[in-house]
Amino acid sequence: MRLTRFIDQQGQLLYGRDLGDGRAELLSDSPLLRPPHATGAVLTIARRLAPVDPTNIICIAGNYWNHCKESGLKNADLYPVPFMKPTGSLQSPGEPIRIPRCTLDGPEVDFEGELAVIIGRDCCNASESNALDYVLGYTIANDVSARHWQHVCRGQYVRGKGFDTFCPLGPVLVTTEQIPDPQALHLVTRVNGQIMQEADTSDMMFSVAQLIAFLSQDTTLPAGTVLLTGTPEGVGNFRQPPVYLKQGDVVEITIEPIGTLSNPVTE
Repeated sequence: MRLTRFIDQQGQLLYGRDLGDGRAELLSDSPLLRPPHATGAVLTIARRLAPVDPTNIICIAGNYWNHCKESGLKNADLYPVPFMKPTGSLQSPGEPIRIPRCTLDGPEVDFEGELAVIIGRDCCNASESNALDYVLGYTIANDVSARHWQHVCRGQYVRGKGFDTFCPLGPVLVTTEQIPDPQALHLVTRVNGQIMQEADTSDMMFSVAQLIAFLSQDTTLPAGTVLLTGTPEGVGNFRQPPVYLKQGDVVEITIEPIGTLSNPVTE
């Protein structure tokens, strides 16, 4: 099932089964509260929102081999390296990524296309063998990063990755029956139509199941937790010369069968 969170023509915030034609079949409630159940009522989507309102946003640094090589990360395969993005950084599909003004040196805003995992029920001490049982579904994320603030904050990622609009999610949430193997997906990131990143999720250093098992050790991941699973090589920061986002750019991240997450960039 392809699930969407949207505003209808009367201004109501609703959940629905995306029909692919600008309409959605209304769900009885949020899919995080109970299993998705379509009511049969069909409504027009006036504005599409990020498919979930996260309780947590947990990210993984350096989870693709080639990205670790381009960034010079050492011993990255010992353990996953998690960090957090504030929930206030959430942005909806089609809405702008805003370049922050809080530095005279230039924020050096970068793109990071990623597979995002939505935890569907409280998860604690999952094993690798049952970790995917806790997953409601998958969507696409852009882990937008102000590299200036990563550099000056002594390796602490939250500032550089936590500005408003720095976590676009969408366009829909695809439930697990349509994606039985999250390690068999293909990701492509384009900026203004040019391919910048392209990789298979099989290239992850730690699989989705391994990440959930690791993160849930003695730690409850509540329903609604969004897990960003890392980005492949090709980010702007490590290109020669670097390629940073600017006013008027459009970032598109495609993962089939989820679709394409597209966001313009504004100052």
